[in-house]
Amino acid sequence: MNSNLRKLSSRGFVQVLILVCLAFFVFTMGFIGIITPETHAKSLQLTPVALMLSLLIVLLFAENPYTLKSILIFILIAVLGYFIEVIGIRTHRIFGNYTYGKTLGFSLFNTPLIIGFNWLFLVYTSSSIFERFDLHTGLKIVFASLIMLIYDIVIEPVATKTDMWSWVNSIVPFQNYVAWFLLALLFHFILKWGRISTKNPIAPWVLLCQFLFFLALRIFLK
Repeated sequence: MNSNLRKLSSRGFVQVLILVCLAFFVFTMGFIGIITPETHAKSLQLTPVALMLSLLIVLLFAENPYTLKSILIFILIAVLGYFIEVIGIRTHRIFGNYTYGKTLGFSLFNTPLIIGFNWLFLVYTSSSIFERFDLHTGLKIVFASLIMLIYDIVIEPVATKTDMWSWVNSIVPFQNYVAWFLLALLFHFILKWGRISTKNPIAPWVLLCQFLFFLALRIFLK
C-alpha cells in the first residue's frame, strides 16, 4: 500500500515538474520573441492568450474539487476586478489617469476582458503560495496581497513599453499602488471568507515564471 502511494506521489511530482519546465520554456520563448525586433509585434499579440492559458492550466491542477460556491466566488473576483477597472478608466479616481492599449486584446468599455481573468489568476496563485503554511488567516491575506503589490511594481514599466496600458505623463501615481494593494486585500478576504482552498502544486511556480518573465522584460526591453 505504501509502495503504491509513493509511486502515485512520484508520478504526480514528475507531472508537475514537466509542466513547470514547460511553462518556464514558454515564457522564455515569449521573452525572446518580445525583445527581438522582428518578432516583437506578433509576440505581443499572444499576450492575452498566454494570460488566459496560465489561468486555465493553474485551475486544472487544484488539489481540492471545485464546488458551486468556489466557482461563484472565482466569477465574483473576475467580474469585480473587471468592473473596478472599468470604473477606474472612466473616473481616474481609483488607480489614477491611465488608458489601455491594444496588447491585451478585445476591450469592452475601453477595458480588455482579459483583465478580470488576470485579477483572478493573481489572487488565486498568490494565495496558493501561503496556503500550505500554518499562519493566521489575516497574515496570509496580507502576505499574498504584498506579493501582488510587488508584481505590480515590476510590471508597470513593462506595461507602458508593450502597450498594455499607459499613464498620463508616463508617471505611475502612488495612488495606483495603494489601490492595487487594497483591492488585493479585498479579493483575498473574499477567498478566505468563502473558505476557498487554493492548494495547488503548480500555481506558485506558474506565478513565479510569469513574474520572472516580466522582470526580465523590465531589465532588457528597451
